[in-house]
Amino acid sequence: MRELDTTFQSKFDLGFSGFDGNAVLSGELYASEFGLPIELRAYSGIWLAFKRAIDLAGSLLMIAAGLIPGLLIAAAVALTSGGPVFYREERIGRGGRPFCIWKFRSMRNVRNASTGNLLQWRVNKKGRDPRITAVGGFLRRWSLDELPQVLNVLRGEMSLVGPRPVVAAEVPFYGHLQHLYLAAKPGLSGLWQVSGRSDVDFARRASLDAYYVRNWSLFSDLRILVRTVPAVLGRVGAR
Repeated sequence: MRELDTTFQSKFDLGFSGFDGNAVLSGELYASEFGLPIELRAYSGIWLAFKRAIDLAGSLLMIAAGLIPGLLIAAAVALTSGGPVFYREERIGRGGRPFCIWKFRSMRNVRNASTGNLLQWRVNKKGRDPRITAVGGFLRRWSLDELPQVLNVLRGEMSLVGPRPVVAAEVPFYGHLQHLYLAAKPGLSGLWQVSGRSDVDFARRASLDAYYVRNWSLFSDLRILVRTVPAVLGRVGAR
């Protein structure tokens, strides 16, 4: 774990003092505490209202279109591996508020895996994760395991476009950029997903998330959504 921390400290300025792990876990951390520039559109009420309206319409359409494929995927997961069909995990959302994402289960439990190994598999997407099942590998290559997160979008915990949601242990790796990650709702798709996904290291991913928040607009969201289609079909950076 110390080796992993050292690796990321060499890439990020972790001297940013605004992060409080206990506050993140308790859901009491708010982006305003980080001195977020008020001119950022991603933090502006009127723009958030527009973005929310698009999220509601898009998530309802996706739920209707994905109902039958979702049932088939659930059956495939249930028939090919033991355990529940769905996997849920706590992630950190806008303002540091924790929430649970839902995914079709694509992994098995790996015994005797250290905390350092688990975190390494999370942030180093280029490596092979031994927890992924055969069916899970197929789902991940086509991003089908993330379909249930449309419900997170409908509930307002996520957006169609935004930074990829991270666990609490990953937030400090954003270093001085973490206040920008916390300024926006995590996204079902985002600039990282259409820029190489797992082929992009964590440092570059943090930079992409920061760029997205600083330069957010409805048009940029639309462009990312359009780019998501060929990225998924081309399985760019899928693991």
